[in-house]
Amino acid sequence: MNLEELLHKRSEWLKGTGPKSDIVVSSRVRLARNIDKFPFFNWAQPKQKEGILALVKDAALKSKFLKKTMFLQMKDLSEIDRQFLVERHLTSPEHVIDPQYKAVLIDDQEIASIMINEEDHVRLQILQSGFNIIEAWRMADEIDTDLGTRLPYAFSDRWGYLTACPTNTGTGLRASIMLHLPALVMTNQIGKVFQAISKLGLTMRGFYGEGTEAVGNFFQVSNQVTLGRSENDLIEKIGSIVDKLVQREESTRNILMTKNKDEISDKIWRAYGTLKSARIITSSETIKLLSVIRLGVNLGVVTGINGTQINELFMLTQPAHLQKIEGKILNPNQRDYKRADIIREKLKG
Repeated sequence: MNLEELLHKRSEWLKGTGPKSDIVVSSRVRLARNIDKFPFFNWAQPKQKEGILALVKDAALKSKFLKKTMFLQMKDLSEIDRQFLVERHLTSPEHVIDPQYKAVLIDDQEIASIMINEEDHVRLQILQSGFNIIEAWRMADEIDTDLGTRLPYAFSDRWGYLTACPTNTGTGLRASIMLHLPALVMTNQIGKVFQAISKLGLTMRGFYGEGTEAVGNFFQVSNQVTLGRSENDLIEKIGSIVDKLVQREESTRNILMTKNKDEISDKIWRAYGTLKSARIITSSETIKLLSVIRLGVNLGVVTGINGTQINELFMLTQPAHLQKIEGKILNPNQRDYKRADIIREKLKG
């Protein structure tokens, strides 16, 4: 597998095959680990960074869980290719900045990826479709245990796994679930949800995680701290809270369709009409309109297209994907034209 092949593959997390996938887009578990006797990445010298990269690469490629894996060094990739990986949620926005001594390993299904020398030496990520956080944790735990037999992790009997950021110290686990909550946004309930989530020790972020804005009614719910809690406790807590959020979104959608069906249907069909006929469209407008159509598909208002196709459009219309599809660098105006072309083609019929 190579980077170009990913362009023609549908990411596993976008397939819409997992539980509650009409509301829960994906479930992610990320584990932060560092190698004992080495400084944290931002404090390490160039030779130490090279040594970390070599150690983690060797351990990962020997793992029985990562036999079909692509290894990519960030310095060998163009800026577009690095952004392409961010758009597919295979690496973080921070990981592609200053690419020297950084790399990522990606399995052939795009479920598992390992970022080397991000903020921590190792960032193991498992990404699953739908409300599948328990399975994501099971896979992450297996791979982490296997890697731990070859990598001497930095660990304290008192503090747990030692990490560059104190909020990750302990288990090093960050569980994150991406939800599509248009009904809660339409009924102005999302502010109260933010407040409640914060009081429960969780946080809500945007489409690409920490430091990004929520667009298209997509929100990532994740734990804030890991110290003093076991991995199973953290997974159980976020799973329980997200389950309640899903129920609230479902009930709100039902109320909207009972009391405001005509208004909701009109909003959905206007969005559909705009996307089907637009010749120029920005990324921001696309996400907002696709969000409305995704709701329409899941409510049964729009037929002839499924949620998986809509999910795929969210990715294909991102800047780096558009440029890789076209095979050349495009300025923002050219991307707006190309984006509209792809949407019209996908929505034909």
